[in-house]
Amino acid sequence: MGADREGGRRVRPVRAVAYAACGAVLLAGCASMPDSGDLRDVASTPRQDTQVRVFAMPPAKDASATDVVQGFLEALTSDDPDYETARKYLTAKAAENWRPERSTTVLAGGPGTVVDPARGRDEAGDYSVTLTGTKVATVDAQQSYEPAEGVYQQPVHLTRNSETGQWRIDAPPNGVVMGKSDFQRNYVSVNKYYFASDSGAADGAVEATAVADPVYVRRRVEPLAQAVRSLIDGPTSLLGPAVRSSFPAGTALAENTTSLTPDEHSKLTVPLNGRAARAGAEECAEMAAQLLFTLQSLTPAVDEVELRSGGERLCSLTDDGAEAVATRGSAERPDYLYFVDEKKRLVRLPSAGNSTAVEPVPGALGEGGTALRSVAVSRDEHTAAGVGLDAKSLYVGSLVSSGSLGDPVLVSEGATEEERLTPPSWDTRGDLWIADRNPGDPRLLVLRKGSGEPVQVDTPGLDGRVQAVRVAADGVRIALIVEKDGDRSLLIGRIERGGKAGDPPTVRDLRSATPELEEVTAMSWAGDSRLVVVGRERGGVQQVGYVQVDGSAPEAAVPAALTGVKDIAASEDDRVPLVAYSEDGIVRLPSGTQWQKVSTGMAPVYPG
Repeated sequence: MGADREGGRRVRPVRAVAYAACGAVLLAGCASMPDSGDLRDVASTPRQDTQVRVFAMPPAKDASATDVVQGFLEALTSDDPDYETARKYLTAKAAENWRPERSTTVLAGGPGTVVDPARGRDEAGDYSVTLTGTKVATVDAQQSYEPAEGVYQQPVHLTRNSETGQWRIDAPPNGVVMGKSDFQRNYVSVNKYYFASDSGAADGAVEATAVADPVYVRRRVEPLAQAVRSLIDGPTSLLGPAVRSSFPAGTALAENTTSLTPDEHSKLTVPLNGRAARAGAEECAEMAAQLLFTLQSLTPAVDEVELRSGGERLCSLTDDGAEAVATRGSAERPDYLYFVDEKKRLVRLPSAGNSTAVEPVPGALGEGGTALRSVAVSRDEHTAAGVGLDAKSLYVGSLVSSGSLGDPVLVSEGATEEERLTPPSWDTRGDLWIADRNPGDPRLLVLRKGSGEPVQVDTPGLDGRVQAVRVAADGVRIALIVEKDGDRSLLIGRIERGGKAGDPPTVRDLRSATPELEEVTAMSWAGDSRLVVVGRERGGVQQVGYVQVDGSAPEAAVPAALTGVKDIAASEDDRVPLVAYSEDGIVRLPSGTQWQKVSTGMAPVYPG
């Protein structure tokens, strides 16, 4: 049938569109193909991407072994809740034993197939192929993402049923395998929230500190229910030793709960089993806060959660109530942006709005008596730390009272500026972190409350010299730029505090968050589980972009291009603009605009 025109616009028959959409997969609402009806302008059809679910075709009768393998791989990228269609490509025993939830392997492209010459003939009774590709990442049974590299090779074996003559897979691949583009289409990252082990109800503190634990859930397979189940199941192994959950052991969604949907008032009711009723009032409020933070990282459609068990209301919580239960870095807006001006003193300007009214900070660090190279401001914005211009000495001073700066709290013995102190970083406890790059004695150090004797931090597994330090607002994660053999990479580790007062902290499980970058030159936390990074790929040019703590790429717009970036500053609160020190001086990036010059100076930072 030819194409007609309506109102000057080209119109195609619905049948052609339906066939294109349903040839390889079935879309919701197109299980059968229409053979009659009027003509419609496809371009005028409202987009309903979030409502469309993709289902694979079952194996055709008398499908060849090759078709069965390809059909199975396509079914792995569908939206079947339990991979029901994919199981139809397996023998009964293989379908029973296959565990797709145990792992997902992500490849650079779709999996290729190499036929075993000795067992690759349809006329024989069995058939073998090897799935091939280049690994990009894996997602484990806890739904935790980890970058991967190397060659993927996975044998797949088929057998022909002697009675029906149908080919079926009797040795499927381990878990699920798909290409990167299919993974990005099928999965979405969600932050589960737990509490720092040493905060909140566990030790009588007034407020708990919320810690983000990113996982991946299937985008169109009841993502809210998936996220809640994953949250209740507990933190991933990477974060587990440093956080706690307020859900009583054995808590689960109520039996037969398959979906969760907020009502017209943006309230989500979460039915739980009887174990949840064991929680007291404070624990229930923390459970609700965990749920609210988690669900809001997935959708803005939830403003309140109510927990129920056995038909009885346990508790409910709104945004305002959650703020009284726990602190989140992404909810804490800084008052000021800070940097070092041309007089080498600490200055500030309001973080909100477009003001360029730069002023020296109160106290000795703003008076210019000691020339500064880099700075850090405590999260309450009451105290600042500054490294001298020669990178040799670290000073700490008040931002709320006047007085002399005093002697340095730390002095490096490194021979050159590049072999001395890194810029410092404050954690949520008010402790000050810094690295000494002295090749003869490289150390990661912490000064409790920014004073006293520096304590060396244990860093098992660290291979290289620390060039930059940034502690997350949650006080549990730390980001390090580490140099080894001329390459600089971004590593994320977990901070474990000593069991006794005075015990030094330990940074464990350091993992790369930028496996594709050869040189990372600057970074800053830009969310509860996200960082902004300046770096370049091997043989490439400098670029500014975002990365997740697990090494995946977040669904965020890439910042506008900027050349000659030497430092970058962001806040966990994304309502304040990105700021950089470039060849143009201090520049900032308000939402939806281009980089704008603010002032001359260097070393911009938000509190932290």
